[in-house]
Amino acid sequence: MERPLELGNVTRVQEFVLLGLSTRLGIRIVLFAIFLALYLLTLLENMLIIYLICSHIELHKPMYFFLGNLSCLEMCYVSVTMPSLLVGLGSSPCHVPFAACMTQLFLFIALISTKCTLLASMAYDRYVAICRPLHYPLLMRPQVCLGLALSSWLGGLLVSVAKTSCIASLSYCGPNVLNHFFCDVSPLLNLSCTNVALTELVDFISAIVIFCGSLLVALASYVAIGRAVLHMPSAVTRCRALSTCASHLVVVGIFYGVVLFMYSRPRLIGSTDLNKVLSVIYTVVTPMCSPVIYCLRNREVQAVLHKTLHSPRVSSATTHFARS
Repeated sequence: MERPLELGNVTRVQEFVLLGLSTRLGIRIVLFAIFLALYLLTLLENMLIIYLICSHIELHKPMYFFLGNLSCLEMCYVSVTMPSLLVGLGSSPCHVPFAACMTQLFLFIALISTKCTLLASMAYDRYVAICRPLHYPLLMRPQVCLGLALSSWLGGLLVSVAKTSCIASLSYCGPNVLNHFFCDVSPLLNLSCTNVALTELVDFISAIVIFCGSLLVALASYVAIGRAVLHMPSAVTRCRALSTCASHLVVVGIFYGVVLFMYSRPRLIGSTDLNKVLSVIYTVVTPMCSPVIYCLRNREVQAVLHKTLHSPRVSSATTHFARS
């Protein structure tokens, strides 16, 4: 199961073994089919959103610019964790070389950090749109939107470099079994045979800066939005304002709620199986549901999708296919 590499007097783990979601063959086959379908559906949904946003000038707005970035991130995000999950279900357990495990960890941390800051940027966009509508064209001009998106991606990469470097520099002397379906921070720290105090400090500081910082920005934005909505004169205006940010609030609530629940519980009462279920929610379910919650229920996106499906090119292609 373990392939040790002798380095002086220290035995280093050369690969990790992921136990995955289940060890029972019958359950694994069913779960493999379900998660493969969810993975393909997630890719299809997010590619459709990106295509619609890029190809229709009606959607060239700050809100949809951030949604396009989020859809791109969700495709990368689910593609980082899903392959090891599917391999584990297909041939449990899943053997992952040390370098591949650290690469997966680096990409996962980078993308989840980027997602936090992107969600905060989207909350700020809704705050400006509702609370300062007259200044919206100035405050959310293309240069500002591009700067917010680039800072989100670059910030995620920098955080991931710091955290992954610390975790990769630890010594892993065995055992090498991770009771998870991908290489995550906490399971790896539990396997280290050296002092992890510095690594935990880096993890804590990065969580404060990225996770808590973005959560505070989102909360402050929605508190301001709530106050502005309460002072609006008519119920119709209030409903219209709330409808523009309700979908974002749902996704933010699910994502931050699950992550907070996972990392705020005492370790003594923590359940590994529960952690895996919660990890499935924010690594698989959320990327699949986000396009539906954000865009496919949005009237502007529905109109563009209807226009695309009923365009002359699509109609003529369909007619030609039917005749042939």
